[in-house]
Amino acid sequence: MKSLFKSKPRTPSDIVRQTRDLLRLTNRDDDKMAELTKNLREMKSILYGNSESEPVPEACAQLTQEFFKENTLRLLIQCLPKLNLEARKDATQIVANLQRQQVQSKLIASDYLETNLDLMDVLITGYENMDMALHYGAMLRECIRHQIVAKYVLDSPHMKKFFDYIQLPNFDIAADAGATFKELLMRHKSTVAEFLSKNYEWFFDEYNSKLLESSNYITRRQAVKVLGDMLLDRTNSAVMTQYVSSRDNLRILMNLLRESSKSIQMEAFHVFKLFVANQKKPADIISILVANRSKLLRLLGDLKSAKEDEQFEADKAQVIREIAALEPRDLA
Repeated sequence: MKSLFKSKPRTPSDIVRQTRDLLRLTNRDDDKMAELTKNLREMKSILYGNSESEPVPEACAQLTQEFFKENTLRLLIQCLPKLNLEARKDATQIVANLQRQQVQSKLIASDYLETNLDLMDVLITGYENMDMALHYGAMLRECIRHQIVAKYVLDSPHMKKFFDYIQLPNFDIAADAGATFKELLMRHKSTVAEFLSKNYEWFFDEYNSKLLESSNYITRRQAVKVLGDMLLDRTNSAVMTQYVSSRDNLRILMNLLRESSKSIQMEAFHVFKLFVANQKKPADIISILVANRSKLLRLLGDLKSAKEDEQFEADKAQVIREIAALEPRDLA
């Protein structure tokens, strides 16, 4: 007789619907929290699988469709501070996974976010909350996989805040903000090129003064690495030409070349070589290179890669030749 009264197993859609209802009640009913935590764990298990089974594509698709049918994501983001640590971690992993889930070859997370871009404002300002920063930061990085979201963040007033978030005293939060900042500047090439062209002045003023000239060694090291990656990307060739035509930028890179840290020196070299390789060097750039020629040649002669690197050695030899051959008459 017992089997007649067995409860029917819940479908992925049922779990999402119940989770949505529970999220709406978190303000009023703390007793529902254990049930909500259990549901989040189940959702994570469906999306990621567990020790006994792999994820089932059909179940993942069903869960994804139901999740984005209504404002489950908004509710989850809003309620995240009220959840316990384990539930927050599960929720963060659920949101991350759902950005990649395709339903009938379509990323429906992207469609949902396109009409709910204000959620990014909540995630970005989450860096100002020590308890929530790493959870919201991880969600944000996954959301900017979608070009429409990355463009929104790049064009928003929040973009300037990253220069401060990267310098927060909490190392983990600062590093997380740095990872998000890098993702914003690296993932969607055409969107980034358009952003840098339109925002060149303020962006590089902030980049130089707050990151490249930061008193924090880790901030300087990561900033010069990202700068090199940006400028060496073909999509940003116009921005690169503009950057390497500035004497102020050259002065900053020459200072970084003189750092005691080998890793900063190496990353700085990859940007410095662009100033030297520029076939249309402005007169003041030539003037600085000529005036500092002997110091630069000595410094470059001592610069060694930690491991054997033929490309680096070839680049270095070329830079040394170019600087040695520069004549003051080139100023004419």
